[in-house]
Amino acid sequence: MSFYVADEIASQPDCWQQAIGLVDTVADILPRPGERVAYVGCGTAWNISESIARLREDAGQGQSDAFVASEFPARRTFDRVVVLSRSGDTLDVVAMLHELAGRVPTLAFVGKERSTIGSLCDSQVALPFADEAGYAQTRFATSVLALHRAWLGEDMGPVIEQARDALREKLDERHVAAEQVTYLGTGWTIGLAREAALKFRESSASWAEAYPMLEYRRGPITVAQPGRMVWVFGEAPEGLGEQILDTGATLVESSRDPQAELVVTQRLALGRAMKLGLNPDRPRYLRKLPPGLVDPVLAAAVAAHRERLG
Repeated sequence: MSFYVADEIASQPDCWQQAIGLVDTVADILPRPGERVAYVGCGTAWNISESIARLREDAGQGQSDAFVASEFPARRTFDRVVVLSRSGDTLDVVAMLHELAGRVPTLAFVGKERSTIGSLCDSQVALPFADEAGYAQTRFATSVLALHRAWLGEDMGPVIEQARDALREKLDERHVAAEQVTYLGTGWTIGLAREAALKFRESSASWAEAYPMLEYRRGPITVAQPGRMVWVFGEAPEGLGEQILDTGATLVESSRDPQAELVVTQRLALGRAMKLGLNPDRPRYLRKLPPGLVDPVLAAAVAAHRERLG
């Protein structure tokens, strides 16, 4: 049986290449050095927003924060708000933009040329080649991440090749059989760790967690045991790996680029779902609106926003 999400995971290297090709075209509307920027999203988009914010700040481009849309601190002062929404109709993002009411310049990254959120923001970058049919979002958010990494001066060529290699590798059946996974990251990879855990949970309805790497030993390690797995984005710091192995849990480390490693964790989530006989395109309790059907709450929020702006 073929799943949308399987094809979308496999298409990521090509999508990243296309996204990188947009950098020169969109550079003028991206945040300027020194601006205080808030990156905002929901679910996967929030996780990747956190990674982008950390990368931008670490690159010396200016203070960068990330927020889930429903908890955006509207009273804070930002020079620009950047939102990520594959559908372009994410209700919590629309509500946040309505609350901002044009007080802050806004930029949207969306998966469609025409969308509610794109029309509400001052400018937009559309990535229709990375739009997705599967609910478990993968290639849109990682394409936005690839674009930002290239914009910040990183050479994404080797990352794309590592992702292609990751797609060719055979999944370790011992990993697929693990009843629980904890993902660990540091710096910009904390967002990736959270995203890996989200994919594992929503695709396979299995237990997964994510923590900053050194925070793991301050309590969360107590759930580690044989039959469970700790997946590190990068290499575990000195001493932590030994602590994990002493619990009997499986430790997974990797020297590949963390974004390419995320592809492996996406494939793991898919493999786990298939092992359990689940449909990863239709996670439990999660549904999209059918094409053409407009959420009445969304429609009301958009109308109120436009009326307020005149």
